[in-house]
Amino acid sequence: MKKNKAFIIGFITPCALSLLVMYLYPVLRTVIMSFFGIESVTADVSDWTFNGVANYIKIFSSPTFQRAMTNMILIWFVGGIIVLALALLFAVILTSGIRFKKFFRAAIYLPNIISAVALATMWIQYIYNQDYGLLNQLLEAVGLKGKNWLGTDMKFWAMLAAFIFGAVGYYMLIFISGIERIPEDLYEAATIDGANKVQQFGSITLPLLRSIFKTNITFWSVNCITFYLWSKMFAPVSTEASTIVPVVYLYDTVFGTTGNVQRDAGAGAAVGVTLAIFVAVVYFVMNKLLKDDDLEF
Repeated sequence: MKKNKAFIIGFITPCALSLLVMYLYPVLRTVIMSFFGIESVTADVSDWTFNGVANYIKIFSSPTFQRAMTNMILIWFVGGIIVLALALLFAVILTSGIRFKKFFRAAIYLPNIISAVALATMWIQYIYNQDYGLLNQLLEAVGLKGKNWLGTDMKFWAMLAAFIFGAVGYYMLIFISGIERIPEDLYEAATIDGANKVQQFGSITLPLLRSIFKTNITFWSVNCITFYLWSKMFAPVSTEASTIVPVVYLYDTVFGTTGNVQRDAGAGAAVGVTLAIFVAVVYFVMNKLLKDDDLEF
């Protein structure tokens, strides 16, 4: 028994130490930093100045951060509805027994294996380009005037559409894995009872996908707060209000921007804590709304 305990402790200790060093320490340090005035992330602790919640007041009173949060929430809400709806639709179709389902599944997932930089470049150069982009060519082919898809008033929605295109396949596979776990006996019994496909979807498929919805919504929330690359690809020279998101604001706050070398690591830490709280709240709400403890299959 003592030998077993020694083995267990021997195996657990390295993992526990790794967790403390690589995860808990950075998290706790970031939370603590958010309550101090700190110019640089490399500043010595002796140079930190306690300022309470001043960093939080600073970022939430900043019009730039307010716009960044608005953009992120739009991405999360509008983009989330579209992505999850399309992903669920494709998952249901591909698990319905159609022919060439493996081909279609691979085709829909394909954008996920392409570098985000390459994918964004493809949309910017070959889809949205005002002179030779695919969208304007299609509009001109039917006698309509082309648009400046990357103009200030259209850029945010153009960026969101490109991001949605690249995200659907990932969430589709998660939905497919959930649907394939549902026993066929349930659908056969429902068919015998006279339920049509729509009724089966509403009474069997959706209720048994609650845990999958929680997973997808949580993953989507994390993707929305880590939106740095797409934002910078659509505004590569300088930060723009139409594409800014909190993680870009965080980077600009911590490391400065073109023409503004002022840095504030404490405020940047406050942004990071705010984003972490956002994901935690979403996860908590999903657990409360989408309970599946009573579902067994």
